[in-house]
Order: sequence, then structure tokens, then C-alpha cells
Amino acid sequence: MKKLAIVFFSAILTITACKTEKKTEVKAEPKEEKIAYMSFGEKINDAEALTSAKALEQYKTLKIGDTATVKFASTIKDVCTKKGCWMKVPLSENDEVMVRFKDYGFFMPLDSKGKEVIVEGKAFVKVTPVDELRHYAEDAGKSKEEIAQITEPKKEMAFLAHGVLLK
Repeated sequence: MKKLAIVFFSAILTITACKTEKKTEVKAEPKEEKIAYMSFGEKINDAEALTSAKALEQYKTLKIGDTATVKFASTIKDVCTKKGCWMKVPLSENDEVMVRFKDYGFFMPLDSKGKEVIVEGKAFVKVTPVDELRHYAEDAGKSKEEIAQITEPKKEMAFLAHGVLLK
């Protein structure tokens, strides 16, 4: 009887050990990587932000006094060293935009130079008077000699941001 029980259990073990099961592999769906931003001003998102080159194309269609609502990404080239109340961002190797903030309502961190940003607001072209250019040069920490060399108004691209995302 013992031999019969051993043979019986051995047969069951052999049958269950050889049983083939279909294993379904669960593939992890690729997760969308979220980029962390610090937000300043009104709440904006990073969706549909233009590249710097596309923003430059928009500026080229503007005349003095025209405005366009734009959202674009760039890197901070310069920032006000006193308060963070303005920043300059490049659109190309030779073109940059002076960005100020709506109602002087928010400022950028003083150490944000070189960081990526997305800005949303009004793009426009204007003529900046000498005294304002000198003020910005002083805020940027330029020397008295450099400031004294500013003698003519400058036609430039400007931007009034209502919201900024800093990467």
C-alpha cells in the first residue's frame, strides 16, 4: 500500500510539474516625464510653447505699437541683479528680448541667469529711450564707462510677461 501511495503521489507531482501555463507579461506603459518648474506670476503651463526661432518669426511681423500674445521657451541671458525685475532672453544668436513683468507684480530669482524659462504674455516692438537703457545697464551691473557710451535710443523687441515658468 505504501508503494502504491508513493507511485500515486509521484504521478501527481509529475503531471502538475509538467503543466504548461500561458504567462501573460504585463508591460509597463511608458510614463510621460514631467518637468518641474517654478511658477511666477499668473499660472501658465508648458503646452504649445514656441521655440525661440518661431517667436523671432512672430516679432519680425510686428511694427512699433503692434502686440501679439505669445508663449515661448528660451534661456535667461541676463537678469536684473538688484531685484530680478527684468530679464533678457535670446531668440537667436543676434536677437534678444527684454522681458518685464505685468504690473511689476513678480520678480525672477537673482541667480536665474542661464536657466531655461517659458514666458507667456504680450510681445511688442518699441523704441527705448537713452535714460531707460542706462537704467537697465546700471541694474545689470555695467561699469560707468559702459553706461556713458549709451547715447542713442534703441529699437528693440520687448515682452510683458503675465506668467513665467523657470526650469
